[in-house]
Amino acid sequence: SIQFIWAMMKSIFGTGANISKEKDKNENAVLSGMTLGIIIGFIVFGFIALNIEKYIKFMNMDVAIYKEFALYSVIQLYIQLIFSYVLEKLYFENKNKLANKYCIILNILNFIILIVSALIFDNKMSIVITTLLIIFIYVLVVTMKQYKKFKFRCNVLNFIKYDSVEIFNSLAFFIIYLFASEYGEKYMIALNFVALITDTQWDAFESISTVAKIDISQNNFNYKKHRKNAYILLGILLTTILLMFIALYGAYELNLYITLIFLSFELINFIIYPIYKIKTCYLQLEYSAIKATTNKIVSNGLRMIMSFIKTPFCTGLGQVCSSIYQLISINVMFNRNYEIKVNGTIDKK
Repeated sequence: SIQFIWAMMKSIFGTGANISKEKDKNENAVLSGMTLGIIIGFIVFGFIALNIEKYIKFMNMDVAIYKEFALYSVIQLYIQLIFSYVLEKLYFENKNKLANKYCIILNILNFIILIVSALIFDNKMSIVITTLLIIFIYVLVVTMKQYKKFKFRCNVLNFIKYDSVEIFNSLAFFIIYLFASEYGEKYMIALNFVALITDTQWDAFESISTVAKIDISQNNFNYKKHRKNAYILLGILLTTILLMFIALYGAYELNLYITLIFLSFELINFIIYPIYKIKTCYLQLEYSAIKATTNKIVSNGLRMIMSFIKTPFCTGLGQVCSSIYQLISINVMFNRNYEIKVNGTIDKK
């Protein structure tokens, strides 16, 4: 659930700040947002780290087993938060190759150091400290390269407005996963297996909204081009899901029927996601942030209600119902106000 705190802060001080630079013509917004986000992130994740044992107990886990790596996860999320500010800045500056280079280096570095330190050290805390220290130094160096002389000027309310849909979406997910119910081992194993082979793909698929926001804020948006690219990316991601399913299925004691039901929910959401997500980004920035956010709040409310239904498939049902609602409502809102021309550009009705 804590990952959604990371997502909310990234939306405000990363994405929102970069959009503010374009929309508000505030050249100081990005570095001001980064600086404020780093400070607030330190306070928030620092508080969680200091109270990690209480959090582990709240999640009904064994402190003795999970303490070190719960700390690792929380501190790494903070480091990743700082890094996400850098990536957002570079993407909005159209420095995609440099951003991807930094990202690949960080992930390789993190993976290698974690594995090597686990082979060298018997003590879990030594593994955690070694890995986090090295990736923190790397992220610190990359972050300092982004700084230049600036004046601290930022409108946090505008930051929130420009990415309010994602902020409230992350808030709803935080609540849902914080109080998620358990329905027995076979369901939890299946649910976590499906998450294992789809979560990374969802993170990658979120790039369609990042690219859309960049092009919209820079008045360089073509709906048909974005939709086509989204489904090309989807084809690649679905292929990786299939390959991971085949490769990893035998390593877990899974109930095939239950696993396929959970997986089907994800596939439905993948397929319809680009249709409403790209239009949501457009409505957020060009039509009404309040209406787009309100619509998202309603969809998340529906998902939360469905998530309390007494069935082990409640989270999947809630996710699908929320997606179908957004598919219908966003298209109605969009079609009432805009028209997509043959060449993919958008005209206001």
